[in-house]
Amino acid sequence: MAAGAALAAKRGKRSKGSLKGASKQMAKSMSEKQLRDFAKTKRKKLPSKKSRKK
Repeated sequence: MAAGAALAAKRGKRSKGSLKGASKQMAKSMSEKQLRDFAKTKRKKLPSKKSRKK
């Protein structure tokens, strides 16, 4: 989701001032192609939280 927000800001569809945290850093450090690749990753079937091993 952060990559999608950063990509929107990079394209001018969202103001860069509205970005916070990870999306703000991603917009600064990544190219539009990298952001597009991250943003199109499917989240369905991915764990919402990494499980802790004992």
